[in-house]
Amino acid sequence: MIEDLIITKTKKIILDKGNIYHGLRKTDNGFSQFGEIYFSFIKKNSIKAWRIHKKMTLNIIVPVGSIQFNFIDLRENSKTFKERFELLLSEEHYYRVTVPPKICFGFKGMGDGINMLTNIANIPHDDNESETKDLKEFNFIE
Repeated sequence: MIEDLIITKTKKIILDKGNIYHGLRKTDNGFSQFGEIYFSFIKKNSIKAWRIHKKMTLNIIVPVGSIQFNFIDLRENSKTFKERFELLLSEEHYYRVTVPPKICFGFKGMGDGINMLTNIANIPHDDNESETKDLKEFNFIE
């Protein structure tokens, strides 16, 4: 497990008329402040990788579909520098993962239908705040 990566079991309320999936409360471990929320969709077997945020902390959940994540610690002063962690998030594996800055990550769509992630970030998007690495720079592990 990568140092400072937080995985939180997130509550689902199952109802006859439609389920409720919790996301993030300001009292939750991993919350610092609200910057923006966005949704990203990925098709089955497509890979979006690699992204590194310099300042942003992400809170990622997958309320629809199934997505495989790879995280690589690129923080030189971390106890887990260069370590990798893989995690499947889905409706069945409903967790929130809090990703601190300077953790490289990528993800792959695993579900047949719609695969959607939600990111609740602590700061608004800024093109100069993140860096993209070529997919070939690191192997994506399923």
